[in-house]
Amino acid sequence: MSELGTTDEAQANLEAEALLDEQAARQGRPSAFDVAFLSSRELVTEILLIRHAHQVLDLAGPLGQFADPPLSELGEKQAKLVGAALSTLKIDEVYSSPLQRARKTAEAIGRHHRLEPVVMDDLKEIEVFRDAPQDKSSLEFLGRQALAGMRHRFIYERSWDVYPYSESSAEFRRRVMNTMEGIISSHADQRVAVVCHGGVINSYVGHVVGSKYDMLFRPAHTSISIVAAGDGIRALYALNDVHHLNTEEHDLRSV
Repeated sequence: MSELGTTDEAQANLEAEALLDEQAARQGRPSAFDVAFLSSRELVTEILLIRHAHQVLDLAGPLGQFADPPLSELGEKQAKLVGAALSTLKIDEVYSSPLQRARKTAEAIGRHHRLEPVVMDDLKEIEVFRDAPQDKSSLEFLGRQALAGMRHRFIYERSWDVYPYSESSAEFRRRVMNTMEGIISSHADQRVAVVCHGGVINSYVGHVVGSKYDMLFRPAHTSISIVAAGDGIRALYALNDVHHLNTEEHDLRSV
């Protein structure tokens, strides 16, 4: 088919969709777009997916210290800013990963709403090198050549399965999906904050948009992504919002 023919067909499809939506509106029915993106529903659950604030991390250190590092000085500031940014919203519950960088961020959000974060173990980050010796660095245990190969593969495949001695991609997705859907089922027509990790956020957002990657995007620290849920439909409303980290004095964004 010629390029002109393809353009004409696309235009015809758009006009047909517009006609169907106009007919639906005249008949008092929601349009296909209203249904697909939940814009016509009154009872919608909103999930705020918030990555934890910046943490202290030594990339050359032993594997064991990667699991649960504390917030950095920058992270403490970021946590306060995201808490303040969400203070004017009605939030019905705050959930948190058990890891301290997420819990501290969740507490900074919850205190504005007099909510103690509900800690859920299955919201913790993907456990990379979980089964490797935790007293050794990745370089000591795996070697430079193997690490270079994993790095190269992850750049192009964006799959957790490139890493040996780790939680599998399928295992990780299963626990994230079950946990997120459980939270949604308990909060019909409510807004809840889920403070967790970049891998967790990617796992659920990737499920919603049908991405083949384990890491679709790189969430910034304290970034806010929003998923709406209702009638078995999940719709992405916002992605990686960090406007609250741009203050008059500083830009506190980090990844």
